[in-house]
Amino acid sequence: PNPAPPQLALNHPMSSSLLRFAQRFAGLGAVGAASYLATGATLAADDDALHPPHHGWSHHGMLKSFDAGSIRRGFYVYKNVCSACHSLSLIHYRNLVDVCFTEDEVKEIAFEAEIQDGPNDEGEMFTRPGKLVDALPDPYPNEEAARYANNGAYPPDLSLIVKASEAKEDYVFSVLTGFQEPPEGIHVREGLHFNPYFTGGQISMAQPLYDESIEYDDGTPATLSQLAKDVTTFLAWTAEPEHDVRKKLGFNVLCTFSLLWISLFYLKRFKWSLLKNRRIEFRDTQGIVRSSGPSP
Repeated sequence: PNPAPPQLALNHPMSSSLLRFAQRFAGLGAVGAASYLATGATLAADDDALHPPHHGWSHHGMLKSFDAGSIRRGFYVYKNVCSACHSLSLIHYRNLVDVCFTEDEVKEIAFEAEIQDGPNDEGEMFTRPGKLVDALPDPYPNEEAARYANNGAYPPDLSLIVKASEAKEDYVFSVLTGFQEPPEGIHVREGLHFNPYFTGGQISMAQPLYDESIEYDDGTPATLSQLAKDVTTFLAWTAEPEHDVRKKLGFNVLCTFSLLWISLFYLKRFKWSLLKNRRIEFRDTQGIVRSSGPSP
């Protein structure tokens, strides 16, 4: 019979070490579980907004690119509506060239803007027409001025606003089109507006877009949903200006590696064919042949 495995005595030094380790591990597990429950409770408490529906965006997909016409229209929506309160500090005029405008068109758009520059030879700041190298101008000189003009609310920069929510484009589109009268029993504080897609259901921004609030130069009907769709596409582009180039580069890399894999597979078969097809014979002193490998 097999001998019984040795038992570890409780008064053994290793036993006390194991017990201390188990107690510490249990303590860490309890702390981790408490942190997880607390975090989950916080997320659940903050999840008091209506989840935006999913929309099929034309630039989603491995081989899809941005709609240049929609970016162009979205820029006009931002310029005529959103730029009154929101900035795009990460976007320069030169970024628009060959995306949705020609270089001459962008120069004309930049020339209409007044850019603060300086100091001059006398040590004073001055304004000048915009250039391609300039960033899109901010609507307010500082955060305090922005809060004062918006009842204490600070309009966020829109350069990366699409990435601020897990729903991305769907969230921005739903907020822009989700303004409505509050249902019965919902009290909206003074200076706020009801929007079920915004956290808490109340937002400082008034409804910015309406049907035919601007006129598109390409004749596209300027409905509320079209305006929201175009400006959302434009803001998705501002969050990822390299989107189309990145996808094109990734496609080229996949094609290159596919051809390389085929070449390496053929080279491997060619180089190893002699080794895999050779026959090895072993002869003993009696002349008996013992072979291994495939027959010739």
